Amino acid sequence: MQRILSRAARRCTNSSAAFKSPLAQANVASGVHSEDAPTCSNEYDNFTWKNSLVRSVQADIVNALRRGDRQRASMILSNFQNTDWELTKDDFSHILEYCAEAPDPLFVMETLELMEEKTIGMSKGIYRYVIRALSRGGYFKEALHWLTLLGEKESTHATLPFFNIFLNSCGSSANLKAAECCLETMENYFLGKSEITYCELLKIAVLQENLPAVYDIWKDCTRYYSPSIIMQRKFVRALTTFGDLQSAYHILQHMVAIAAQSSDHLRLSSKRRYQSPRLDIPVLALSESEDLKLLPDCNLQPSQGKLATGENSADVQPELFEEKTQSFEIVELKADVLSEGNNLADKVGLENGSVLDTLRIVGSAVRRILRWSFNDLMHACVQFNNCQLAEQLFLEMQKLRLRPSKFTYDGFVKTVIASKGVAYAVKVIEVMERKGIKPYNDTLAALSEGFSKDLQLDLAEDFLERISEIRPKHIRAVNALLSGCEIMNEPERAVRILAKMKHVNMKATLRTYELLFSLFGNINVPYEDGNVLSHVEVSKRISIIEMDMLNNEIQHSFVSMKNLIRAFGAEGMIEEMLRYLNVAENILWDINPYQKSDLYSVVLHALVQAKESHKAIMIFKIMRSCGLPTNISIYTTMIECCKWLPCFKSASALLSLMLQDGFHPTVVTYTSLLKVALTKDDFEGALDLLDTCKTEGIEPDIKMFNAVLSHAYYKGQIHVIEYIVECIHREKIQPDPSTLWYTFCVYEEHELYNTAIEALQVLSMRMISEDVSIRGDKITAFEDLILSEEPDAELRITRTFEAGAFCGIC
Repeated sequence: MQRILSRAARRCTNSSAAFKSPLAQANVASGVHSEDAPTCSNEYDNFTWKNSLVRSVQADIVNALRRGDRQRASMILSNFQNTDWELTKDDFSHILEYCAEAPDPLFVMETLELMEEKTIGMSKGIYRYVIRALSRGGYFKEALHWLTLLGEKESTHATLPFFNIFLNSCGSSANLKAAECCLETMENYFLGKSEITYCELLKIAVLQENLPAVYDIWKDCTRYYSPSIIMQRKFVRALTTFGDLQSAYHILQHMVAIAAQSSDHLRLSSKRRYQSPRLDIPVLALSESEDLKLLPDCNLQPSQGKLATGENSADVQPELFEEKTQSFEIVELKADVLSEGNNLADKVGLENGSVLDTLRIVGSAVRRILRWSFNDLMHACVQFNNCQLAEQLFLEMQKLRLRPSKFTYDGFVKTVIASKGVAYAVKVIEVMERKGIKPYNDTLAALSEGFSKDLQLDLAEDFLERISEIRPKHIRAVNALLSGCEIMNEPERAVRILAKMKHVNMKATLRTYELLFSLFGNINVPYEDGNVLSHVEVSKRISIIEMDMLNNEIQHSFVSMKNLIRAFGAEGMIEEMLRYLNVAENILWDINPYQKSDLYSVVLHALVQAKESHKAIMIFKIMRSCGLPTNISIYTTMIECCKWLPCFKSASALLSLMLQDGFHPTVVTYTSLLKVALTKDDFEGALDLLDTCKTEGIEPDIKMFNAVLSHAYYKGQIHVIEYIVECIHREKIQPDPSTLWYTFCVYEEHELYNTAIEALQVLSMRMISEDVSIRGDKITAFEDLILSEEPDAELRITRTFEAGAFCGIC
């Protein structure tokens, strides 16, 4: 310690010789140490030298704490006891100030012990540092003890700010019990509440997700208090968090009224935060005032719980925010407020001028607060899909001449995408660009995601390219585009997207890998069956994807494993598929029985498609023995499996078992039964199934009829095909290309060429529409297209009769 003081003394001597007497300078120059303290020429020099030395020692302690050298800091602090100086509270202020900001509650308590031994008094500043350090460090009981001591001192009357510090720490750490005890102590000392107190209580209510408590706080705050515009903005944010947009909108009306009435200008604090210039006079703690309700009970001493989660609090309705207070009246911001002769200035009590003129002359800070509140409510409309309110807010901002910011447009665009569609949102973007406002990258990402969901992949990719800086949060838009590539079967586009991700060093998420397995997990499907080369390529691709997952420390999910198993099954890689089914059962231990049954359903479907009937039966028996839930899809798959046996009796037994489990057959089930019957050329039985299906009230679809047409074509049964075509026409079911193919080919193979052409013409017209009036309007256009001899005629025909385009025409 002596060496430390000596070094500190030398530092003070070298840096500020003017503060030392000539005798002190001579002593230092001759090598006198700190224990041989220099003799000062007068009391002033002695006092100055001592203060400089103490400040240096405090700086050494703080620097040691910053470096994490607590042992050295404690050693320097403990050696204060060996000094002969009369220490004061100011000699510890810098140490306690640092501990309050760090926070370092343990060193604060160590410092307090030394101050107690030296019988050093406490000032308000010391109390502030101690309470902040202890409460922010999580030592709430100790901090509450010091608050109690502070409240008991008669000389200290303005103690409410210290309790606000404590409440702030309770909100930051979500310690509701400590907050309750603090309120109890405040009530015991009749401290009342200030605006800052209500802000801290509001923060605690939001952290607790307690909407009734927010209502109680507002009610208590507005009973004898006029909340400032800053305070009301906090209530707007709190209510939008809970989704109470109506109440938030009413408070926003309050804010506009206050901005129109008041000419006060907000000021900036040292932390660059806006503050109200008026005095924050606490509300007196009246005995008849109701208690706030935040907690149902509290065991932390010395208080008992008074705040409740809403069980005992009044059921406050949003209409509470429409009530008149002592300070102002509610102003309805309807669309017609500034039109049809209605003057908002009259409603808020202004004698001259309109609200527009008033808001024009208020400070820019007030306008900024209003804009922020509009933005808070606007973005809440995104979360809760309230496009009507978003449009009203946007209109009112224009009428109040609050220029919408990029953030405003971001919330508005995201809202209209969900309600009015992405095309409407693009018009808003065009308006922004005409005004010279460049949209946020998040806005462009939302547009890209919207176009991806609409399967307009070109526009989705274009907006994704317009993002100036792609960040990890934009992965959702990327995944949406990959999902669109999967639906539209565009792996080439997906490759470009992945290259873009690699270029910007964007890490894939679990959803990305789920889509990659679905996009690149097969080669030939659905065009042709897998072969040896495609099997090798599939294995290579899946291995690369899984290795990348491992490098990014991402585990398989139910969806990723399901897509992986489906990919192997679609390629006919049965052994690999079954192996991964076993892996899924081992690693996905937390999946529920229905998800596990879904995996088995995918495997069963692949086995039936690969004609592995015996393996399918084995898997089905395992499902039954494990008690896994079944569904219509599983039973239908197993019924179709019977066509490879072939055994209609087994199919009937499965149908009976399906009925016993409470599942009713669908048209797909009857189609599978019909295929089993046709495997033995039982056309009569197949036609009986068609009649039974209609008797059961199930309308046959074109796939069911095509199943009969397909087998009749391979067997050359023209009379069956003609009967089925007549049934299709009688049931007013539109034929599809397969219907045309089977009908035309059966006539062509029997050399009935005229009949084949006639059937093709008739079925083509029916394929366009069964309605004669609609068909008549399209005949000329389609005839010109089909009979065209232009070079691009074939391409035009192909595009016209694509699934999406054809549906749009019809």
